[in-house]
Amino acid sequence: MLIVVAVLVIALVIVLAIAAGRPDRFRIERTATIGAPPESIFPLIEDFHRWRTWSPYEERDPAMQRDYSGAPHGRGAIYAWDGNKQIGSGRMEIIEATPASRVAIKLDFFRPFKANNVAEFVLEPTTAGTRVTWTMSGASPFMSKLMGLVFNFDRMVGKDFEVGLEKLRAVTEG
Repeated sequence: MLIVVAVLVIALVIVLAIAAGRPDRFRIERTATIGAPPESIFPLIEDFHRWRTWSPYEERDPAMQRDYSGAPHGRGAIYAWDGNKQIGSGRMEIIEATPASRVAIKLDFFRPFKANNVAEFVLEPTTAGTRVTWTMSGASPFMSKLMGLVFNFDRMVGKDFEVGLEKLRAVTEG
């Protein structure tokens, strides 16, 4: 019995050490080329009212409560939500909006977990239209590092970003 307990303690220490050694910050990024000019895409990103047309998170809870405040769009626009356990609750505020090129968003989650991140959309004109890059970055506290040993957050959230970029493509190209 003592050997089993010792092996379990050693295994636990190893798992905790591996988690502690993971990076202190994370970055999730996805990119798509959309056959439309940046001037057509930018308004859909810098106006939270228009996110319902393309955001993959909007359809997860049809009863989600939404609150828009601050500026109507662009810098200072605020969007708060409170939904089911799948969508949780949080708040976004546009902290930078450079016309047709970049939108930076302060992203705060309250439920199901607390987190403070930054989301960013970068629009770069190309010969095929616009290269849109959607990123989210932030701190990785110890619990996130530990959960990251089991869950691949890049794959989970990245898949949502891919869906959102495809919806953005459909709205702007269609």
